[in-house]
Amino acid sequence: MSESTDAAAGGRRGGRTVSKSTPDEVMELACGLPLTRSVLRSVVAGATPGQLGVLADLFRAENASRTESRRARLIRNAGFPCVKGFDGYDWGMASFPADWGREQLMDLGFVDRAEDLVLYGDVGCGKTHMAIATGMLACERGMPVRFFTASSLVMRLRRARDENRLDAELRAIGRARLLVIDELGYLPIDIDGARLLFQVVADSYEKRSVVFTTNLE
Repeated sequence: MSESTDAAAGGRRGGRTVSKSTPDEVMELACGLPLTRSVLRSVVAGATPGQLGVLADLFRAENASRTESRRARLIRNAGFPCVKGFDGYDWGMASFPADWGREQLMDLGFVDRAEDLVLYGDVGCGKTHMAIATGMLACERGMPVRFFTASSLVMRLRRARDENRLDAELRAIGRARLLVIDELGYLPIDIDGARLLFQVVADSYEKRSVVFTTNLE
């Protein structure tokens, strides 16, 4: 009787298919969840194949839900002006150096190496779209991102300084692995603003990547 029950549990339960999993697979799936390892190990050791399948399905669903929640939170916190990915991007508008191109951009290796990227060209050539899409891709891969126009970042820093919380603001910005500064050079920035902006860029050196978009060559 128990064998037939386990077989049923390992196949369909309550009208849905239940996966078959091993104790090691269940333990691996639980790695990202706040569970007591010793208690879980004891439960897994005494579980039937059908019960292991139910646990595995539960942990997969929980991990997927947490991944999606983190992705949505990262995108929301990034401050993108709109949601744009690389789907539908007109690559014909972009030109790259001979030794660096679309593949290097989209594998985000430059972010891992804390290298900067400058996207420059005339208005309407897709710089901001590419910058947003790059930031979105980083969020999809679990990286914290912040997006600002150069003028809005300067105003934000100036307000923080006037309210005696500039250090806290710089720390908050510094939690990003990728910082996008859009429209650099579109609006004039005075000496004070340039110094504040330089502080962000200098603080990012060898710590995080900065993507600039500009019409300056």
